[in-house]
Amino acid sequence: MLLSERSKMVYIFRVEQKRAFKKITTAFDGNKYATTKLENQLPVRVKKHQSVLIRKLGNSNIELQYNKVVNLKLAAEKINGVIITPGETFSFWRLVGKTSKKKGYKEGMCLSMGEVKTGVGGGLCQLSNLIYWMVLHSPLTVTERYRHSFDPFPDNGRVLPFASGATVFYNYVDLKFINSTPYTFQINISFDNKYIKGEIRADKELEESYHVFERNHRFIEGDGKYYRENEIWRTVLDKNTGNKIREEMLIKNHCEVKYKLDMDNDKI
Repeated sequence: MLLSERSKMVYIFRVEQKRAFKKITTAFDGNKYATTKLENQLPVRVKKHQSVLIRKLGNSNIELQYNKVVNLKLAAEKINGVIITPGETFSFWRLVGKTSKKKGYKEGMCLSMGEVKTGVGGGLCQLSNLIYWMVLHSPLTVTERYRHSFDPFPDNGRVLPFASGATVFYNYVDLKFINSTPYTFQINISFDNKYIKGEIRADKELEESYHVFERNHRFIEGDGKYYRENEIWRTVLDKNTGNKIREEMLIKNHCEVKYKLDMDNDKI
């Protein structure tokens, strides 16, 4: 066990140290970051997706789910409408900023060092997951993305492949992608009573379309623990002809399972 895992004070120091280092490196990384927002939507829809706001996650406190919705709406307001012009980089935390009670953020669920915890602004991974999934269906290039190092809850109504999201933790666990295309893109986020909804839009029609899918999903046993593995792949198609241009593996996942497996329904 690391010293930072045994001592709360050491952990806090290490977090602040990493945050300071991230601020310094970001200030001198040479990237032009997207900050401009448009009220009007760009004309072409590239990808849309939605996810359920209130979900049953193991035995977690449902109040944390309602707090998460508050947090999501506050963060989404900072992102909704942002455009990413050619050469610009999108940074989740550069737009959202640090979460705090003063800004209205509430205690939500966080996943840290293999455990489920609570923290102010918890639950924002649902927003970063949504954005990342849409980006995979676009020609935008992901430059920074992280995933959880463990699988905390059994699937319950999952519609996307396992581990196809992007976790965030202010500010050094970020989601970034660069626009290396001649197109301008826009991120739009909205809500209804049940869903958080997202869209990536562009200023003109793309030449390619994208299909993202899973391969080689399995549960395995080792060292007295259970692990989950899979691969996330993408097929790139010519939008005019439908012909396959290429197929590429995007992500290879391997992480520890933290819940009890149902031997009748899960493959070991």
